[in-house]
Amino acid sequence: MTQSAPHPASPEARAEVVLGVIGGSGLYAMDELEDLEEVTLDTPFGAPSGAFTVGKLPRDGAPPLKTVFVSRHGRGHLLLPGEINYRANVHGLKQLGVTHLLSASAVGSLREAIAPGHAVIPDQLIDRTKARETSFFGQGCVAHVQFGDPMDAALRGRLLDAAEAVLADEPEGVALHREGTLVVMEGPAFSTRAESELYRSWGANIIGMTALPEAKLAREAEIAYALLATATDYDCWHQSEEEVSVDAVVAVMQANVARVRKIVLALARALPERCADLPWPRAIEGALITDPARIPASTRERLELIVGHYLR
Repeated sequence: MTQSAPHPASPEARAEVVLGVIGGSGLYAMDELEDLEEVTLDTPFGAPSGAFTVGKLPRDGAPPLKTVFVSRHGRGHLLLPGEINYRANVHGLKQLGVTHLLSASAVGSLREAIAPGHAVIPDQLIDRTKARETSFFGQGCVAHVQFGDPMDAALRGRLLDAAEAVLADEPEGVALHREGTLVVMEGPAFSTRAESELYRSWGANIIGMTALPEAKLAREAEIAYALLATATDYDCWHQSEEEVSVDAVVAVMQANVARVRKIVLALARALPERCADLPWPRAIEGALITDPARIPASTRERLELIVGHYLR
């Protein structure tokens, strides 16, 4: 079915907190969701990675939280990082009313202290992608959103608390790193040793392939965004470890997925019911440069969900 949410500027759309979850490698479904509905959406930017699963996450002592899940690579892991239609995924989440978005991602570690199995809540990103559509804007409508702090501070804080509570009950050796810089590379091949050492010299902590342009698009869509990264390997810089292999990554990833699920549930329990209790991202205020009267009708239509309330 095709479904849309109330306009994002309307009181009913701004009232309810709706959690979106983008599942990365290994996280292809959210079994914890209740009252499930599969929703297939069209977007002005093409087809998303697959159907969205809409349901509710149970919360002790509070009403269940509406939650929307999408598998970033598609069910069965069909899409390369560069083949993912990030714009369609984020637009679809916006259509379904998502206000707060948790991205789960498997990453490589660039630091000895971040061992495979550890969790990282990054606060910064470095964009090394090359061939992806990075913005909803263009074709007669120009906007430049602020992106100095790519993660939403309020959501990230709640994610940190949720991860800390969950990992405190995990076996010794499963650590949480409360900040870090994530390099987002194009892929699909892993890094060369020289690239890995270069990123280390920049002060980066972890490396992945999918957080961008996802985080930029969430900012343009005025969706609060935070990322939960789980380390699967030491990339190729670590001389005493074997080079990265898919088999090794998958083995660690399977253990990580169970922890990610627990953290998602803990985050859901920590979120308030209404958006009024959280800062609301207003990324487009002051970002639009184009005179609204000069924006082509076709572009206005394509961007209606994203900026329509700013153009009236």
